[in-house]
Amino acid sequence: MALYLLCIALFTIGLYGILRKRNIIKIVISMMIAEYAINLMFVLVGYRYEGRSPILSPDQEILNMVDPLPQAIVLTAIVIGLAVTAMTVAIAIRIYEKYGTFDVTKINRLRG
Repeated sequence: MALYLLCIALFTIGLYGILRKRNIIKIVISMMIAEYAINLMFVLVGYRYEGRSPILSPDQEILNMVDPLPQAIVLTAIVIGLAVTAMTVAIAIRIYEKYGTFDVTKINRLRG
């Protein structure tokens, strides 16, 4: 139960950074923290104490198998999160090149 609470605390820290920070780089780092908290929560949901990996073997009987679905979801989420982080950092670099700052409050000349 304590690990679930730590995941929620980690997600709350990431959410606080996304909502309260003004620097774009700090916002990106906060997004990553929140993403890792969610991934950790998925892994904890699929974890079983003293569980075995779900590898099928004809000569063994597997009694306490770990659920492989959360692990597959987390692997997919890691790849998607990496792409989103790379795109966000690229956008932050372009904003810095255009405005010379990472502070979102000083960037008030954005137009569609």
